[in-house]
Amino acid sequence: MADHRFAAPLRVALGLRRRIADRVGRMIDWRIVHPVEGNRLYELYGTVDEQRRQLHELRESRDDLAHRLGELERQCAEMDRLQKWSANELERIIPQIAGQESQLESLREKIAPVPAADQAQIEESRTLIEEIRREHSQIRVRLTAVAQYEDRLRKLEDRTPSN
Repeated sequence: MADHRFAAPLRVALGLRRRIADRVGRMIDWRIVHPVEGNRLYELYGTVDEQRRQLHELRESRDDLAHRLGELERQCAEMDRLQKWSANELERIIPQIAGQESQLESLREKIAPVPAADQAQIEESRTLIEEIRREHSQIRVRLTAVAQYEDRLRKLEDRTPSN
């Protein structure tokens, strides 16, 4: 009776062994018949590894570019701040420079030598010089007005939102 108890599991184990051996044999036969697919699979694994490496490099490049972009934005903000300060200083000193130019012109007129000539030529020269000085003064006033007008236009353009 003891032999009968072990006979059934032994038969099952032998049947299982036969099925496993048959399955392994079929797998080996398939690999022998289809070697190209195995090589292709090996190549695909290599391609995936290469793509992972490229993805890693691209991520590093992206992070580097993001860092550089942040640095450039910071530098642009600093340059914008300095440009606004310079424009404000320029606007502040333009009237002072115009006043000094006027004073220099007055001094130049006072110390300019008068050429030797008869009285009629001297009078004609003086009236001509006075007329030229008056026109120069008018031109300076007009140029100052144009500069102020352009400055107002620039300020208005700065206030309007750009497209």
